Order: sequence, then structure tokens, then C-alpha cells
Amino acid sequence: MKARVYVMPKAGVLDPQGKAISHALDGLGFAGVNDVRAGKVIELDLAETDPAKAKAAAEDMARKLLANTVIESFRVELA
Repeated sequence: MKARVYVMPKAGVLDPQGKAISHALDGLGFAGVNDVRAGKVIELDLAETDPAKAKAAAEDMARKLLANTVIESFRVELA
């Protein structure tokens, strides 16, 4: 079973990568982009076949390793 973990900086946390992207978009003429937040997507191929257990395992992985829960939030989707 595949799981995707989406990790984003929490609101209020500085996001220098997002700011750089926003500045570059403005420089390329894409006006009207008010804010950019850059995150990451981690795709996991899990041996678990039970969707509830797979999601719980992916959430546990995110809490323990994939996301810094002090400054990042995450969500898990099964694919």
C-alpha cells in the first residue's frame, strides 16, 4: 500500500525557501502570488494491507522522523 506524507512549515514559521520562490516568480513576471510555502512530499510503499494500520504507521513515521513537529505539520494520504 502506498502512503504519501505531506510536510509543510507551520503557520508563523519563517520559510526562506518559500520566500525565494515567491521572489523568483515575481521576477519572472508572475505578479499576484501573495505567498509561497515550500514543503515536501514523501511517498512510502508499505507492506501493510490494512488501510487503517498503514495510515497509523505512516503517521507514526512522520511524527518520529519525517517531520519536525515543532515547526512542521503533516498529513498522510493513502494512494
